[in-house]
Amino acid sequence: MGDTEYGNADSSADCIIAGGGPAGIVAGLLLARGGIRVVVLEKHKDFFRDFRGDTIHPSTLRLLDELGLYNKFARLAHRRVTGVSITGADGEEKVLADMSRLHVPYPFVTVAPQWDFLNLLAEAGESEPGFDLRMGVEMTSLIWDDDRVVGVRTQSSEGDDDLSAPLVVAADGRWSRAREEANLSMRELRSTIDVWWFRIDTEAQLADSIAPRGRDGKVFVAIPRDGHVQIARLIPKGEDERLRAEGVDVLRNAVAETFPELASDVGALELDQVKLLDVRRNEARRWYIDGLLCIGDSAHAMSPLGGVGVNLAVQDGVATARLLAEALRKGRVTTHDLRRVQRRRMLTTKAVQLLQSGIHRMIEPVVHEGGTISPPAPILWLLTTFPSLTVVPARILGMGITPEHAPDFARRSETEPQNQATASSA
Repeated sequence: MGDTEYGNADSSADCIIAGGGPAGIVAGLLLARGGIRVVVLEKHKDFFRDFRGDTIHPSTLRLLDELGLYNKFARLAHRRVTGVSITGADGEEKVLADMSRLHVPYPFVTVAPQWDFLNLLAEAGESEPGFDLRMGVEMTSLIWDDDRVVGVRTQSSEGDDDLSAPLVVAADGRWSRAREEANLSMRELRSTIDVWWFRIDTEAQLADSIAPRGRDGKVFVAIPRDGHVQIARLIPKGEDERLRAEGVDVLRNAVAETFPELASDVGALELDQVKLLDVRRNEARRWYIDGLLCIGDSAHAMSPLGGVGVNLAVQDGVATARLLAEALRKGRVTTHDLRRVQRRRMLTTKAVQLLQSGIHRMIEPVVHEGGTISPPAPILWLLTTFPSLTVVPARILGMGITPEHAPDFARRSETEPQNQATASSA
């Protein structure tokens, strides 16, 4: 396609963002701070949903600081994790990624409910005249002008509506309706696991960790929260029905064996509380067409292993705002502009996908065949013999290959009023 330019002074907004997750909210907030009229559509009426990634990595913590929001975030209930480790066959902890070795302002991962993180960003957006977050409004289809996307159709309890804009950003997740309608093809990556997701109400204190635990086919990741623990159990793909047929006591016993601190609390767990996540790993070959850009999970669905999805989505949102604000401010966007976003984000996306592939190759045999979780012997030898090398996976997971900074027009100090938008570009 050619580098079509388009714009319309009568548009509903300068940019419509379908999806109010991390990618959509961040892109919307930053664009609004750059003087862009943004409508963000979120089909749910609130952000409170159990299955959301809770790990906020150093790259996102630095972004919050640049936006003048870090201190507000730090006041939210959260835990800090400085590394990713596993328990070796000898019973000792083996550090695979050491965030504390990163030379960045916040060399750690925080574990905090994603709904708190999104509410914080949404509240910051309320101070921007151009930020219009519409909760409970779902994009149902794209609006086309020949081969160009010029808007979206929406549905809510208030009725249907049509919105127009020079650009639609699809941040509507791994099952993206916009991407499907635009016929953007996907490359599927290997994954042979799914995830059971459930909570255990407890006052017990678990060690802060984002690493998988368990053996003999029973592999778990536990995320401590206030008054409960959110748990993911990794299961063989397609085995949900068979494992449920084994009964809830098998699951309860496996949780208690892996996390003895929860043994007195697992009795309240029932199978109807266990939700299934179909783990998908894929990437769009092209993220854009005229008038439409896919970011976040709509462009590259990540496995939950490693907790990288939130931060990749946030970085996509930052790059989108930084690279497209000037074009949107002028009322024209080209396919060349959209291509720049994909090219900017592709290297980090590929690096994380490669790292996740290694994590899957390490864990999937344990889920299917039993045994203990262990990285390949040469890698384990390198990381334990030369601990400084643990900064390499920490860098990929924590910052990415091409970490994004907030553009100048979006930066604020903690004491600066939140509505000082400026027309200057980064």
